Amino acid sequence: MTGHADDGVLVARARTGDTAAFERLVRRYSGPVYRIALRVLNDADAAQDVAQEAFVAAWRRLDEIRAGQAFAAWLYRIATTRALSAARRRGTAGQPDPVEEPDTGAPARTGDPVQHVLAEDLRGALWRALARLTPEQRACWVLRELEELSYDEIAEITRSGPDAVRGRIHRARTRLAEELSAWR
Repeated sequence: MTGHADDGVLVARARTGDTAAFERLVRRYSGPVYRIALRVLNDADAAQDVAQEAFVAAWRRLDEIRAGQAFAAWLYRIATTRALSAARRRGTAGQPDPVEEPDTGAPARTGDPVQHVLAEDLRGALWRALARLTPEQRACWVLRELEELSYDEIAEITRSGPDAVRGRIHRARTRLAEELSAWR
């Protein structure tokens, strides 16, 4: 899990009303929570809303974290559940064009403008292909490939079995490979 060793300390302090401790957790996890929501919803505004709702819910429900439970997994479950619920309410019809991932401080572009354009085109193709997956497949793929979580962690977050997670990720990878075959 991507959690930090002192998450438990910060959670314990936040439970006593220490808002500064919770603010540190928000700063630490705001990027991953937003990315998960953005990839599931494919809408920057809706993703921002879901991320904010997830942190508000986490603050209100801090007492629900079990001893030894990773804060990150618990928070990702809240964010993923809210994002999937929002995606189901919206349905797939009329979704906006795929939103590209915000610049995350990736290495600076090389001096080769052709390579830069090709990389940007591939990145856009990936986001468009992701938008065509089911929200559940997108969520599992994002948690595995972008957040680098294990199948068991994803199963816990999505409240599904590891076999279901493997199946969703397999179908997502297969579909992405088909959609991106021109880039091989």
